[in-house]
Amino acid sequence: MTSTSIHITRFTEFDISLFKSGKHFKLYEKLGSHLMEVEGIKGVYFAVWAPSAKSVSVIGEFNDWDKDEHPLLSRWDGSGIWEGFIPEVKKGTVYKYMVEASDGRHLEKGDPYAFSWEIPPRTASVVWDLEYRWKDKKWMETRKENANAPKPFSVYEVHIGSWKKIGKEGNRSLSYQEMIEQLVPYVKDLGFTHVEFMPVMEHPFFGSWGYQGTGYYAPSSRHGTPHEFMALIDAFHEADIAVLLDWVPSHFPEDAHGLADYDGTHLYDHADPRKGFHPDWKSCIFNYGRNEVRAFLISNAMFWLEMYHADGLRVDAVASMLYLDYSREEGEWIPNEFGGRENLEAVSFLKEFNETVYGVFPDIVTIAEESTSWPGVSKPTFDDGLGFGQKWMMGWMHDSLEYFKKEPIYRKYHQDDITFSLVYAFSENFMLPLSHDEVVHGKGALIERMPGDEWQKFANLRLLYGEMFMHPGSKLLFMGCEYGQTSEWDHDKGLEWWLLEYPLHKGIQNWIRNLNNFYKNHPALYQKQFEEEGFQWIDYSDNENCVISFLRKGDENENPLLVVCNFTPEVRENYKIGVPSSGNWKEVLNSDHADYGGSNILNASPLVSETIKWHGQEQALNLKLAPLALMVFERE
Repeated sequence: MTSTSIHITRFTEFDISLFKSGKHFKLYEKLGSHLMEVEGIKGVYFAVWAPSAKSVSVIGEFNDWDKDEHPLLSRWDGSGIWEGFIPEVKKGTVYKYMVEASDGRHLEKGDPYAFSWEIPPRTASVVWDLEYRWKDKKWMETRKENANAPKPFSVYEVHIGSWKKIGKEGNRSLSYQEMIEQLVPYVKDLGFTHVEFMPVMEHPFFGSWGYQGTGYYAPSSRHGTPHEFMALIDAFHEADIAVLLDWVPSHFPEDAHGLADYDGTHLYDHADPRKGFHPDWKSCIFNYGRNEVRAFLISNAMFWLEMYHADGLRVDAVASMLYLDYSREEGEWIPNEFGGRENLEAVSFLKEFNETVYGVFPDIVTIAEESTSWPGVSKPTFDDGLGFGQKWMMGWMHDSLEYFKKEPIYRKYHQDDITFSLVYAFSENFMLPLSHDEVVHGKGALIERMPGDEWQKFANLRLLYGEMFMHPGSKLLFMGCEYGQTSEWDHDKGLEWWLLEYPLHKGIQNWIRNLNNFYKNHPALYQKQFEEEGFQWIDYSDNENCVISFLRKGDENENPLLVVCNFTPEVRENYKIGVPSSGNWKEVLNSDHADYGGSNILNASPLVSETIKWHGQEQALNLKLAPLALMVFERE
């Protein structure tokens, strides 16, 4: 192998102009390592951004990690890009950049644009290609055709490393290939429309769950190759399941091989820790005001949508990006140019991110994990919004869990906890999340937060899930919650699959399966799930009995659904509910059904309405309310 690199370039003047202005959104085609052939010689072209470096070379097994063997040359245009072609380097080659800082330090760095990395705890990048023959042409075409159509949106959130553990000691995570065989049919069977992966991008510390990433352009090698992860997404698409990826543009770790101190300076983050260091996560905050950093991040979003056919991105920790004083005391943050607490550079970045990805992929969705009352998160940027497709409804989650943990005897004093979300339910396109955050850090499993004896705990959990599926908005449920896992989630352990041998846990799983199918088969639940016209209260004021009732409505040709929730273990006979139209009604869903582990107190059909004014309606039904149950009725 030649002992020097050949200076060639894959950048045009236009590329450099776009890069400097922060408008190059396909940097993964230029920066990084790329297999190619030059004058009949096969090898790899390397390019890295390190503007303050004195020198940069490529080191690896192929040159015995010698920093003097293959130096890169700095471009002459002030872009800060170092590049070169090294003959005979092959796919699978392990490498790093040796970056000489201006103060003389030599920094061994991974490639920010690498398509693959070594399996942690090893930290080098790996030369790879992304040539893959996709089989999801029909899925992608249908996705585009249905881009603006209302659709059910039910998400199963998964941590790939701990969904299931196998091996002699039961501590090996599944591979991407094994997930094709096991996870795909499981999600399909339960009827979820989407799967969401907690960050799959390469990360050195398994216990960070992927939220402290170093390999922004590479799926974790812990579970297989990039092509095998592509095959997993392909398999989900073949099963008519969309794939969402958790994306983290808010912060990055200080690991020596990562983005921090990349060329001996704060290249990707702010030098001032009041803007560049996150006190909660002890990590670095991206400098959203630097053009090249914006291009790095937006290119990364485009990369997963284009090269991996992702159907959407859930953006982590948006609130921490929006506020300069997030988790900071007075004196620990710097106001913006107007003296305010808003991070104007981050706001600008988020708007440009959404405009860019939706401009190229109008059929995907971006979802903000945003926990404050920032206005217009899911409104378009032309209407002064941030441009996200959806926003997590953290208020509903907090209020609902607070309500459900109370003994039923006290719930009549807290009915507004379960009804207040409808005051603001249509101010954003909300997703209702029962995510991984609710089953960690000492919070316990959802089932263990329900009050009462064993039967009541399971009845309460079924009622919580039923209320979530009937509430306006899209849905998200973390793995294990679908059958009532009893232990707090532990990333070092697999889920408690053995619990499905018990009828009550199996009943919860049956309930989730039926809720998903009911949701998908009743357009009244999703046609107007983000619109005020899709919801109507019947009665929210029966605090004494802890009962609420409402209608879910779709288009004019869709029958509305009557939803009734009884939040106490009391069976209520002859409970009168107002309904909007006369005729025969039938019970079409009941969480107390024996199939779900309930006591099987049901309403026999037909239920004939009587002409009497009740709850502001012209007709009424006499119902039997099952204990701790959700019941749904439809006019025949």
